[in-house]
Amino acid sequence: MNLQNVYYFLIVAYILMSWLPNARNSFIGEMLGKVVEPYLSIFRRFIPPIGGMLDISPILALIALRYVALGIVAVLEFIANLFV
Repeated sequence: MNLQNVYYFLIVAYILMSWLPNARNSFIGEMLGKVVEPYLSIFRRFIPPIGGMLDISPILALIALRYVALGIVAVLEFIANLFV
């Protein structure tokens, strides 16, 4: 399991905690918030909630995380192949 997968699951756990009352106010919820909110806040600045309630920014943040990770891997593999 790589770092990108770990961060992906942390975001998913943080999203699921929003469905449980007071879960984000717990110790684990606050720790996840400190790790995940800086990344999610980038997307929340540009994507307002739909109807004032439905926040789709975490979905786009997860998609972006996957593509950025794939891009970084592709660049690193390209650089590694230059030296072979």
